[in-house]
Amino acid sequence: MSDARPSDLRQHWPEPATKRPIVIFGAGSIVSDAHLPAYAKGGYEIAGIYDPDQDKAASLGHRVFSSVQEAASVKGAVFDLATPPKAHAGILSALPEGAPALIQKPMGMELAGATEILSICRDRKLLTAVNFQLRFAPMMVALQDAVARGWLGEIVDVEMHGVMATPWSLWQFLDGLPRIEITMHSIHYLDSIRMLLGDPAGVHAKTIGHPGHAVAQTRTSAILDYGDRMRCTLSVNHDWNFGRPHQACEMRVAGTEGAAYLKFGVNLDYPKGEPDILQIRPKDGEWMDVPLSGSWFPDAFTGRMHNLQRAVSGDEDLISPVEDGWKTMALVEAAYASSARPATPIEGLP
Repeated sequence: MSDARPSDLRQHWPEPATKRPIVIFGAGSIVSDAHLPAYAKGGYEIAGIYDPDQDKAASLGHRVFSSVQEAASVKGAVFDLATPPKAHAGILSALPEGAPALIQKPMGMELAGATEILSICRDRKLLTAVNFQLRFAPMMVALQDAVARGWLGEIVDVEMHGVMATPWSLWQFLDGLPRIEITMHSIHYLDSIRMLLGDPAGVHAKTIGHPGHAVAQTRTSAILDYGDRMRCTLSVNHDWNFGRPHQACEMRVAGTEGAAYLKFGVNLDYPKGEPDILQIRPKDGEWMDVPLSGSWFPDAFTGRMHNLQRAVSGDEDLISPVEDGWKTMALVEAAYASSARPATPIEGLP
């Protein structure tokens, strides 16, 4: 496919014709590092922020709400829940019936929590999406476009590989939680793999901690079962504290006729990060760089909000609604269940 041109690939989500103001619940680092820069870039008005820590909310430079109820009373707003999983259900229950909302991943700390959230959203008729924003990163949008154009042929191999030094101390709410790595990090990769390949039949996984700290899990290996034509693996280690030269956060996607390489730069020296990279070798072509006009942080958050607001206006379907988010949570639950089971024993010498 020698006529394949990187400039032809789509990278960004179209803006909504009408932009509603955004009410944000939560004032943690993800809000200052990603949500606020993304919404500023997208031209959105921030109606205000609620956080139990009023001083933290005030430090972000926007109106501060005194309660969940006050924040939920803003008319015509889109509600952005940048909150810990345990807070989602209570806030969703306080929103006006039929309101549009965006839930920070994960959709609960376990599948039971995700099911409760799904039930609340259905009962209150909320137009709710889960913030699996990696789907909207410029490199992932371009990859989806390349696959749709047939540049790679049939996808037969997906490999996610991460060895990095993640500063878990940035997220104090994680302290003491029983599930960390898959639920809070690799869930992005699992969700993006579902986007590319659909739902696997099952998963084999092992997730463990590290003797250097108290975080519950920081290292995961997983195999997703897509039958006999597809190999799909994930290997992530957040404790590679030995310097940049041999750190990595990358995905390789191979098809019957082409391949793609992606680098997730934000996870290297987070939150400062490095540039993302997308390289594609299309059918009958050579490896080529896809010049990216943005990055996972913050552009994916902008695209995520664009889709939700366009869905509110009826201009397009909602990507990753709570029903689809629940399926990603079911995959996460299956991975933890697999990790808890003993490995297949090896026979001893007779």
